[in-house]
Amino acid sequence: MSGDTAHTLSPIDDALVPYPAGDVARYRSAGCWRGRSLPDELADVFVEHADRRALVTADVCWTYAELHREVQVFARGISASTTLRPGDRVMFQMGNVAETVVAYLGGLTAGLVPVCTLAQHGAREVGLLAKHVGARGLITQADFRDGRLLGVAQALSDEGIVDTVIVARGDAFAGAQSYTQIMNSGAADNAASSAPAPTLTDVAVFQLSGGTTGLPKVAPRLHEEYVYNSQRWAQVLGWSPTTTILYPLPLMHNAGIALALQPALFSGATTVLAESADTDLMLDLIAAERPTVLPLVPPAVAIRLLENPRSATTDLTCIEQFIVGGQKLAVEVARQLRDDLGIQVRQMFGMAEGMFLVTPPDADERVDFNTVGHPISPLDEVRIVNPATLDDVAPGELGELWARGPYTIRGYYRAPQHNISAFTADGFYRTGDLARAHLIDGETYYSIDGRIKDVINRGVEKIHAEEVEELILEHPGVENAAVVAMPDPVLGEKVCAYIVMHDAQPPLTVPTLAAHLGGLGLAKYKFPERVEIRTALPLSNVGKISRKDLRDDIAGLLTQPAGA
Repeated sequence: MSGDTAHTLSPIDDALVPYPAGDVARYRSAGCWRGRSLPDELADVFVEHADRRALVTADVCWTYAELHREVQVFARGISASTTLRPGDRVMFQMGNVAETVVAYLGGLTAGLVPVCTLAQHGAREVGLLAKHVGARGLITQADFRDGRLLGVAQALSDEGIVDTVIVARGDAFAGAQSYTQIMNSGAADNAASSAPAPTLTDVAVFQLSGGTTGLPKVAPRLHEEYVYNSQRWAQVLGWSPTTTILYPLPLMHNAGIALALQPALFSGATTVLAESADTDLMLDLIAAERPTVLPLVPPAVAIRLLENPRSATTDLTCIEQFIVGGQKLAVEVARQLRDDLGIQVRQMFGMAEGMFLVTPPDADERVDFNTVGHPISPLDEVRIVNPATLDDVAPGELGELWARGPYTIRGYYRAPQHNISAFTADGFYRTGDLARAHLIDGETYYSIDGRIKDVINRGVEKIHAEEVEELILEHPGVENAAVVAMPDPVLGEKVCAYIVMHDAQPPLTVPTLAAHLGGLGLAKYKFPERVEIRTALPLSNVGKISRKDLRDDIAGLLTQPAGA
């Protein structure tokens, strides 16, 4: 794909928050932005690395040339047998299978705009997101675990939210098309796939930030900055054609795309997809594929690796980079990984909105165990700010992390009111994360030490308290509700619901609340795992529910002996 002709955009693209012209010129003059689209850049790697292994899954082992053929066929099939056209937004709800990679890369090649969702999301979340971005299509996986994704796709099709559904790895329902049909159609068309070149300030990929509320927070990742994000990550980590990345987390997520798949492709590396983060499966793949990199391992997975007796008898010496992200890894766990399994941990912090930080190689314990390193780009800018005064705090003091740079967005998509509070006038993203700057041997490193926002971090999944509360309050027996994080030794945090019932109404329990939330289409991983019934909820000095008091309360309850 190349050329100067831009595709026709939907009017809702007027809601994009652009990078200022001065920043665009600065990023291009520094070589960060190269004036080429994401599909153009990806097209080059297939030629450059044609004979090298590109992708390994449970079903395939493809070279770059073989993967490229699949991608081209899919792109031709989309154009030949659907009404989807360049610029159309297409939702993805798929697991870690080869078809996901082909559909993502083939969609980009055909000029489509992928919209990443999690397979755990229900019809409510996917529907809200589809409406928000104006999606026309949905690509789904029929055999994902319990097969529930077909029901989500059917619901969105029946409601007219999307008009094109493609079903991979199973039979399509009436009105949908199968992945096989798309591939057969593309194989029958021998013409090289092509699409009008997108304008570089168009959206390349939509990524969902955390969970969804009534208004989804969607990060519009633009072509040049998303290319730079992936290429820079690979460069900083030193990835090359000899690198093999084992990725066990959901691929259709900013972490999967920008931390694994795209950096691997730009490096000529091999991507090994695990269908889940099950430790036995991961140990099998480590033994069989000898990966050199495990990126964005959640602390929960690291703990399970330590607990699995097979880890002690599996040769893990191939792993050169064990990169932990999502939340801070406990120092004792990091030491155990190093001392018991011979794995040296590198910590990182990243966001769908852009900026990545990572600890450098061969750093000492003060850096590796207590920080998430420093930003990956020399043009990244970080401020640690007092949230009350908006003044920068001194090194070592706690403040809010603000970020700006050549791959950090300048605003959420179609969210002007939220952008007023989430982004400063000069383009800094106010992350809501509490952080500290640490000066160690003359270098500045950062630690993430909490959050301002009401977001629960369950493993690597972000759960917005407001969304769950809204749905709890739809229960006719509930008078008031608040959702807070409760500590968990494996996942870091789980969801606890504090509920006030109307008079004479029977109290909700974990199972009855789950039935209510499931009936409203909420994803199961967001369900509260503990319910506390109260006659009233504590209030702050300004009359709002005091979440701090509730967090303190549940933390105290968890420390009490069983039956106390």
